[in-house]
Amino acid sequence: MKKNAVSLAITAAIAAVSLVPASAAGQQDGKTQKQLIVSTWGLSEDSLWSEVYGPFEKQYNAKVVLDTGNGQERYTKMITDPNSTVDVIELAQKNVADGIADAKFASITPADIKDFDKLIPAAQEIIKSGAGAPYTLNSIGIIYDPRAAGIKISTWKDLWNPALKGKIAIPDITTTFGPAFMVMASDVKGVDIKTDKGEAAFKALEELKPNVVRTYAKASDVANLIKNGEIAVAVIGDFGVPVISKADPDAIYFVPESGTYANFNVINISKNSKNRDLAVAYINYRLSADTESRTIKALNEAPVNTRASVPPEAAKYMTVGKTAAHAKMVDFSYIRPLLSSWIDRYNKLMNQ
Repeated sequence: MKKNAVSLAITAAIAAVSLVPASAAGQQDGKTQKQLIVSTWGLSEDSLWSEVYGPFEKQYNAKVVLDTGNGQERYTKMITDPNSTVDVIELAQKNVADGIADAKFASITPADIKDFDKLIPAAQEIIKSGAGAPYTLNSIGIIYDPRAAGIKISTWKDLWNPALKGKIAIPDITTTFGPAFMVMASDVKGVDIKTDKGEAAFKALEELKPNVVRTYAKASDVANLIKNGEIAVAVIGDFGVPVISKADPDAIYFVPESGTYANFNVINISKNSKNRDLAVAYINYRLSADTESRTIKALNEAPVNTRASVPPEAAKYMTVGKTAAHAKMVDFSYIRPLLSSWIDRYNKLMNQ
């Protein structure tokens, strides 16, 4: 009888466990584990998990799910899906301008940002303008293998040297730095891009075309191209330097003395998000001095929090100090209305 009683007790206990509501799954310490869907680039995911997503999950008892890819592709995917579950989306300023015009983002104000007063002035201005929360500043430079290039490169204009025929990769116009490349090309021609709607830039592109092997979408594409000897030179965002340098240790990265062209990566909250509180917590976590001090080295991200610690070796590639002081911001309020026609024209010229 005792054995039967014990068996019945065990059976009852198992049944009780099996009857626990599904809603209790994922609970830790009595609190439901919330899910935050983050739309972001797929670059350096291992480092992001160790330095950002993993620690955030632990601190906030949350589950981070990533939606990765090219910024334009991710933005288009989010706005064309009325049932999109993306909570926060990380984009370059080019795509942020689209999101603002399309009214696809929830409001973020200075009051939402715990370290607002500690951010660099330009980042504060973007938040105050309603364009989201910038978390890093990056810019373009030139990376090249001197032996494969066969010449020394020191200026933007050097990219047009006939000696570089069939040796260069440039960012596609739909990428983060596609519009910045157009501004640079116009500057090489000595023309302010706002005065001619990009005509001088397209003239410069036409002249550069013999030197261009590929237009690329991701820094990893450049790493493979240079590793395989398909190119010797690339115009690249500074965030891509580590992965390319790993592929080709002989590659040299530099920013021409004339200056660079900068971009903020910005976090916005999707209007569809049902997790605003967790989304704001993620933004504040990303902008904290502690997180930015870790991501400086792990992700080559220039900080926007002035309390972040920047090691001298990390500043070699990032948009800080002198590089940041000589950085030209791209005016997307001017470029955005032109971009659709630019993309068509660019594709016919460079991608056919």
